[in-house]
This record gives sequence, structure tokens and C-alpha cells, in this order.
Amino acid sequence: MATLSHDLAIEILRGLSVKDLLRFQCVSKLWCSSINDSYFIKLHLSDSLKTNTNHSLILRTCGYDFVSVNYDSPKTTQRLNHPLGEQKKLLKILGSCNGLLALIDDNNRIFLWNPSTRKSQVLPSTEIDFSSASSFFPRSTYYGFGYDPISDDYKLVRMVQLHGNNKGYLHSEAKVYSLRSNCWRRIKDFCFYLILHRKFGILANNALHWMVFKTPQSWKQNLVGFDLGTEEFRFLELPDLCLDKLFCYDIKAMGGYNCLTATYSDSSDVVAEVWIMKEYGVKESWVKLISWNQPHLLSCFPSVVVVPLAFSKKGDKVLFSSDVHTFVWYDLGSKKVEKVGIRDVPIIHDVDLYVQSLVPLNSNALMINNEMPPQ
Repeated sequence: MATLSHDLAIEILRGLSVKDLLRFQCVSKLWCSSINDSYFIKLHLSDSLKTNTNHSLILRTCGYDFVSVNYDSPKTTQRLNHPLGEQKKLLKILGSCNGLLALIDDNNRIFLWNPSTRKSQVLPSTEIDFSSASSFFPRSTYYGFGYDPISDDYKLVRMVQLHGNNKGYLHSEAKVYSLRSNCWRRIKDFCFYLILHRKFGILANNALHWMVFKTPQSWKQNLVGFDLGTEEFRFLELPDLCLDKLFCYDIKAMGGYNCLTATYSDSSDVVAEVWIMKEYGVKESWVKLISWNQPHLLSCFPSVVVVPLAFSKKGDKVLFSSDVHTFVWYDLGSKKVEKVGIRDVPIIHDVDLYVQSLVPLNSNALMINNEMPPQ
């Protein structure tokens, strides 16, 4: 009986889903070794990203469950076994990158999780370096998670800022966790001011992004980026919008680009504009992709903020979610809206996009299999 050459087998395997690849590991030692090879893992991930395949929405529901939804076919849903198993602990998604999710629980413990391989690990804790007298002041904590192709490393960023009286800022610090070294280190402090109690960064162009203030007294939000390679912060200019209107900003990543949504009231209408930064860091490259009147008709609520999540596989539609977690496809050509029904999913709290992958975690880190490590 003729046998497949190794090269031909790799070509076949690279087009399969992660679920199938995990099953085929038991075919032979050679296949198992090939599927777990770092080159093949990157090859399979690259194919998924280029062809926009193996992508899913991950939803955190009103309970303690996570559900995976194929957004091209939302009738296909799957309940995921998250790192805390059956423990009734609240988990939030800090970020999603290349099939890995960064999660945080209500005790501020952070986890990395690959839902496709069901592998997870708990990150080492790191203290905030401030004096004990400052610990009673309110604080803002911003996170971001992404991949640095230069060092071939996954990094988690944490920025903390303490707030004093009269908008005074007592302390700020930034730290970076490296998956490769499994440790935290402090980096150069940032020179801007955080807006909210907690915020999670958006990954695009190998950088993480947040909306911040340049000064404590400022009313204008600014977009700041953190380069995961150089580990430097920089401001990016936003498009020129109508300054006489009150905008609600939201920054996302879509199709690998920075994506800005500006929602405002115009006469009796609510308008949502979606802008894409085509050339990273260049203000003039912002292009208005969508101007959508009356997005609040998505629901019975009078005021709804809509957020773009992803392009369709063909690139002719944009998937939106609202802050009441209704989903629609917006057709870029016809400008028509089609509601998306997701079956058997209760109230949704978090929505993120992830790609199924074989990306491994740090084998030397503390691994968990639906059981918490000892305190």
C-alpha cells in the first residue's frame, strides 16, 4: 500500500482544524511530532489568519460559562471548559491573540488559556510598587495582551495609576509579563492619564492601544499605542471629526487595522461612524468605512453603542455587536443590516474574537487542568 510522503502529509494537515489535528496526533509518532513542531504550529496559524478561517467568537455569558460561536455560521455553538472548571468564579477576558486568551478573575489572578488545546496556566503575581500610605487611594488598571514577532514572545502589559484628591495622580507604573521567561519586569513609566477604573487594550499592527488623556484636566480623549517590540509608548492622531458633536469613542481592531467607532446624535438620529487606519501611525490614512444612521434600531433601547467585531470571510460585510449584545451583519455594498441569532446562549457580558490554534504555553510555568493551583 502506498504511503504519503511527509511533505504531502504536512500539506494536508495544515488545512485541517485544530480539533482534527489533536485527534490525528495518535496516528503515528511522526505525525504527533510534526503537529507539535513549532514551525508547523506557526504555519497552521499563518494559514488561518491569511484565509480568515478557524475564527470564532468567544462569549462570556451571564453565569460563569464561555461559549464558542462560529460567526460565519452562528447556529454552531460550543460550551468551553475554562481554567476554573466548575468553580463559581468570575472571569473576564483581558485580550485575545493567536488563539491564546488572557483572563483575570475577581481576585486579580491572571491566566493564559488556549481553548482549542484546553491548556492553561496561571501567571506569577506581581505587586504594585507604591508606598503603603498610597494604597488607600482609588486606582486605574489597564491591561493588554499581544504577540511580539521580533522576540517571538507573547506579552501581557499592566499599567497602574493611583488617583489622589483634586485629580492629582500619586503614582503610575507599567510592567510587562513575558510568556517565554514566565516573569514580570517593570518598564519605563508612561506620561499620560488613564480614564477608567479598568480597561483592556486593543491589538493591531504588533501594538496595543488604549484611549487616554494627555493631561488630568483634558476633556479630549487620545489614542496611545504600545509597541510590543520596542516597548515604547506613542500617541497616534485620530481622524478629524465634527468637534461640535458629542462623540462616544470606541477603539477596536478589525482585519488587522486600528478601527475607531464614533457614535453621536444628529437631530433625531443616532449615527455610528466606523474609521479604519490603513497605514499605521499616519493620520491622513484614516478612511471612513461606514456611516450608519439609526443603529439603535438594533434593539428596544433608545440609545445603543455599536462595536464592529470582524469582517466576513469574503470581506463584504462587517459583524457588529451592541452594548446590549445584539449581533448584526452590515453589508458594505447594499448598506443593509441582517440580524444574527445565536441559539441557546443566555445574556452575554463579554464578546471577543479568537482564532483556533495550537500555540503552546510555557512548559515551565504552573499549568492547570481545570483545578486551581494551591494558594
